[in-house]
Amino acid sequence: MAEGCARKLIVQVCNAKNLMPKDGQGTASAYAIVDFDGQRRRTKTKFRDLNPEWDEQLEFVVHDKDSMASEILEINLYNDKKNGKKSTFLGKVKIGGSTFVNTGAEALVYYPLEKRSVFSQVKGELGLKVYYVDEDPPASDAAPPAPGENLKDDEKKEEKVKEKKEDEKKEEKVEEKKEDEKKEEKAAGDEEKPKPLPTEDPKPEESPSPAPPAEVDNPPIAHIEKSRPVKEKAETEKQPDLGLNELELRSLASGRSRSECDLVQRMPFLYVRVVKAKRAKPESASSVYAKLVIGTHSIKTKSQSDKDWDQVFTFDKEGLNSTSLEVSVWAEEKKENDQSTESCLGTVSFDLQEVPKRVPPDSPLAPQWYTLESDDSPGNDVMLAVWIGTQADEAFQEAWQSDSGGFIPETRAKVYLSPKLWYLRLTVIQTQDLQLRSQPEPKVRSPELYVKAQLGPQVFKTSRTSVGLSSSSSANPTWNEDLLFVAAEPFEPFLIVTVEDITNGQPVGHAKVHVASIERRTDDRTDLKSRWFNLVGDENLPYTGRIHLRVCLEGGYHVLDEAAHVTSDVRASAKQLAKAPIGLLEVGIRGASNLLPVKTKDGTRGTTDAYVVAKYGPKWVRTRTILDRFNPRWNEQYTWDVYDPCTVLTIGVFDNGRYKRDESGKPGKDVRLGKIRVRLSTLDTNWAYMSSYSLTVLLPDGAKKMGEIEIAVRFSCSSWFSLIQAYTTPMLPRMHYVRPLGPAQQDILRHTAMRIVTGRLARSEPPLGQEVVQFMLDSDTHVWSMRRSKANWFRVVGCLIRAATLARWMDGIRTWGHPPTTVLVHLLLVAVVFCPHLVLPTIFMYAFLIIVLRFRYRQRAPHSMDPRLSHVDAVVPDELDEEFDGFPTTRSPEQVRIRYDRLRALAGRAQTLLGDVAAQGERLEALFNWRDPRATGIFAVFCLFASLMFYAVPFRAFVLGTGLYYLRHPRFRDDMPSVPLNFFRRLPSLSDQTM
Repeated sequence: MAEGCARKLIVQVCNAKNLMPKDGQGTASAYAIVDFDGQRRRTKTKFRDLNPEWDEQLEFVVHDKDSMASEILEINLYNDKKNGKKSTFLGKVKIGGSTFVNTGAEALVYYPLEKRSVFSQVKGELGLKVYYVDEDPPASDAAPPAPGENLKDDEKKEEKVKEKKEDEKKEEKVEEKKEDEKKEEKAAGDEEKPKPLPTEDPKPEESPSPAPPAEVDNPPIAHIEKSRPVKEKAETEKQPDLGLNELELRSLASGRSRSECDLVQRMPFLYVRVVKAKRAKPESASSVYAKLVIGTHSIKTKSQSDKDWDQVFTFDKEGLNSTSLEVSVWAEEKKENDQSTESCLGTVSFDLQEVPKRVPPDSPLAPQWYTLESDDSPGNDVMLAVWIGTQADEAFQEAWQSDSGGFIPETRAKVYLSPKLWYLRLTVIQTQDLQLRSQPEPKVRSPELYVKAQLGPQVFKTSRTSVGLSSSSSANPTWNEDLLFVAAEPFEPFLIVTVEDITNGQPVGHAKVHVASIERRTDDRTDLKSRWFNLVGDENLPYTGRIHLRVCLEGGYHVLDEAAHVTSDVRASAKQLAKAPIGLLEVGIRGASNLLPVKTKDGTRGTTDAYVVAKYGPKWVRTRTILDRFNPRWNEQYTWDVYDPCTVLTIGVFDNGRYKRDESGKPGKDVRLGKIRVRLSTLDTNWAYMSSYSLTVLLPDGAKKMGEIEIAVRFSCSSWFSLIQAYTTPMLPRMHYVRPLGPAQQDILRHTAMRIVTGRLARSEPPLGQEVVQFMLDSDTHVWSMRRSKANWFRVVGCLIRAATLARWMDGIRTWGHPPTTVLVHLLLVAVVFCPHLVLPTIFMYAFLIIVLRFRYRQRAPHSMDPRLSHVDAVVPDELDEEFDGFPTTRSPEQVRIRYDRLRALAGRAQTLLGDVAAQGERLEALFNWRDPRATGIFAVFCLFASLMFYAVPFRAFVLGTGLYYLRHPRFRDDMPSVPLNFFRRLPSLSDQTM
C-alpha cells in the first residue's frame, strides 16, 4: 500500500518557544515524536535550550487520501534524559487532517502546547509547517491487477528471487548471478506486458467486471468504496482533491438531499419528461419537435433532426387550469424558397387525475413509448414519462419551470460563493542607486520622492521624502511604511511598485512583484524575509536603481466585507487556523404574502417577480423567481456550517428586473422589497422557528411596508461544551488584537473588500446584481444620515433609562416620598454596615432572581429589524432626501446650504457636550497639578485631616454616618448645592485656553 501511494504528508518541525524547564537546572533538552496514521518519526535532541530550533522535515505516507481529513496528526515533546530515567513530558499538539494544505500554501503556524492530563505542567508554543504533496504513482501501479491467486504466486516468486540474490552475494558466484539476472529480466518482461494496454484483461472470465466509465471518472461522493481493485483506485487517485472533511461532506449531502427538507412545505408539480420520437417513415431532411398543452399553458421542445430531446417540464399544480395533458409531435420541412411547413405526426392525451405520484428517494420514473393518434400519419411513437412530484425531485432544478418563466437563467435558483480574501502587507523600506532624470531648469530644491503601490484598482502611496542635496536628506531615502491591500483568490498577477518624483511629475522606475509567489504567514511571530527588486524605467533606462521591500499575505486576519455588528463569518483567511464547525444552520424560505406591485406588466396592471437572497458566511443562496405573483411560495431549504454562534443571518427580498432587457440590450435593476436579520445567539438549539416578518423598505418618499415573508430557522448543535466554549474565546482571530488595524484603515479595507465581492458576484452566471450585494452588505452605513443619528441617540437614551430610573428611585427615598421604603433602606444600610460580607452575595442573588423571573417573559420568536428602533416612522422628507442623495451631492446650492446650517447646529450641540465631558475630567486632574494653588492647597489639607480621621474613626462608623446624612429628612436639608459640589465646580479646566 505504501509503495503505490500517491500522496505524502510533510511535517516540518521548525522550532519551539518558552518551554517549561524540566531538567532541574532551569533548561530542557527537547525532542519531538510525531505520529500519523500508525507511523512514527523522531527529531533530534536539542540540549539545554528552552527555545530549540530543529528545522527537520519528516515525511509520512498517506495510505488513504479519502480518509485523510479524519486523521489526527499528534506531536509530543519530551525532555531527553541520558541517565536512563524516563523522559519527561513537555507538551503535545494535535492537528486535524481537514486543516492540511497542499504544497505551495504552507505557512509557519505556532500551536500552543496542550497538557496530557490535569496535573501536567506545560507552557510554550511549537512552530510547524504541515502540508501534503501529491505525486504521480509508479507506472507499475497503473497496471491492472491479476486475480488473488496470481498475486500470491507473484509475491512468492519475488521473495524467492530476493533470497537467491542474498545467497549468491554471500557466496559470490558469478554464474549464479547471471542466471538470476536472466530470471529478473524475464519477470520484468512479464510485468511489462500489460502496460501498453492497461484497459485490456488477458483473462476476462477471472477478472471482476469493470465499472462504467462515468462512475470511474466522477464517483459519487456518498458512494466511495474503499474495497476497489487496484486499477480503479489508481484511476480515481488522478482526480483533483476537493479538500473536504467529513463535516463538510455531510453538510453538502444534507444541502443536496431534498428528502430532508422538513422546514418547508411540499409543493406538488406536474413533471413531463419528453425523451424522443420514432417515426414510421423517417425523413432526414425534416426536424421534429414536441408540443405540450395544458389548458392555457403551451410549451415546445427544441427542434431536433437526429437527436433526442430529453427535456423535463414542470408545471405548478396551483397554476393549472385543465385536467388533461396533450402532447403532440410536429415535423418541420423547409422548402426551396426558405419557407417551412409544419405537419402534426399525432397526439397523445393524459388524464391528470390518473398520473402516478413519485416521492424521493424513489428511483426516477422510467419513460415509455406511447403511440401517437393521427389520421394522416399513423404508426408514430413518442417516448415520455409523466408523474406528480414535489420540489424535492432531482429533475426540478434543471427542468423548465412554469412559475419561473421556463429556462430563463436569471430566474433560476443558484448558490454563490464569495471569493476568499486576504490582506496583503507591503513594507516599503528604502531605495538605493536611484538614477534621477535631469531637469532642464536649475534645481531650486531637492527632489521629493514617494512610493506608489498598485494591486488591481487599489492604489496606496507612502509619505514624501527628500533626496540628498541638503545635509538633512539622504542619498538613499528610507520610508519603513506599511501599505495594506485586500487580495482575492484568484489573485491579481502582479503588485506594481513605482517610485515617483514630485518635482518633475515623472516616475523614476517601477518593479513588479508576482502575487502568487508571495510568502504567507499566520501570525506576527514569523520572521519575514525582505528582498531587493530592480527598478525598471522606460526603454532607454532598463535599470534606474533598486528598492527594498517586504511583502506577505496575512492569513491571521479575517477580512471584513460586511459591517462588524452584523458579521456572519469571523474565521481567519489561512486554512491552517480553521476550526471545526460547532453546529448547523438550516433555513427554510417558505413564502411571502401581500407583496406590493413595484412595476407594470403590459402597461395595464402592477406585478411583482419576487425572489429571496440569503447570506451567511461566504455562501450566498438565491431562490428561484416566482413571476407575477403577490403571494409567492418558494419552499426551498438551505444549510450552512456555523463556526461562531454570535453571528447574523441576513435575508433580503427583491423584485427581479434583470431577466428583461431594454432596447439597447442592457438588463434592468432589481428592486429591493425589504430585509431581515436573525442573530443565531438568540435562537434555542435544535428548535425550529417558523415566523412571519414584516418587510419594510426605506424609500425617498418615506418608509413603506412591502409585505411579509415567512421563514423557518433551526440552529442545530450537537455539543453544548463547544457552544459554551465559543463564548469564552475572542470574537476575531489573534492578529486583530496583537497587531490591530486602525478604525480609519479598517473602514477603508472593508469598503475595498465590499467592492471586490460585488465585482466577483457580478461576474457570475447568472450575475448577482451590484444593487443586491450592496443592500445585503450595508455598504452605505458610513454615510451621514440624520435618521441614523437620531436612532443612535435614542438608543443611548434607552441604555441610560435604567440608570435614570434608579436615580429617581433614590431621590424619592432621599426626599421621604414613601416613608416605609425609606425606613427599610435605613435598616438595609445598618445591615450592610454591620454585615459587610453579605453585600456581594445579596447583590448577585438579587440579580439571579430578576433573571429567573424574567425568563417566562422572554420573546419566543427570533428578533428581526425594528422600524421604530430605526426611526423610520418619524423621519421628515427632507432628511430622507438627504440620506438618499449621492456623494458628492447633486442638490441645488440653496438646499445644500439649508442642510449645512442644520448640520452645523447639531454639531454645535455635540461639540458643547464633548467640551463639558472633557471639562469634568480636567477639573478632577486639576486637584493634583496645582493649576489653582489655593484649591489644591485646600484639597491637600483636607486629605491630611481625612487620613488622620480614618485612623481614629472606624470605617463602619464612617459609612453609617455618611448614609444617614444622605438619607436625612428634607427639613434638615438646604436647597442650595453642597460644599463639595461647589468646590468641584470652581476648579479650573482647559476650556479657557481653547481658541
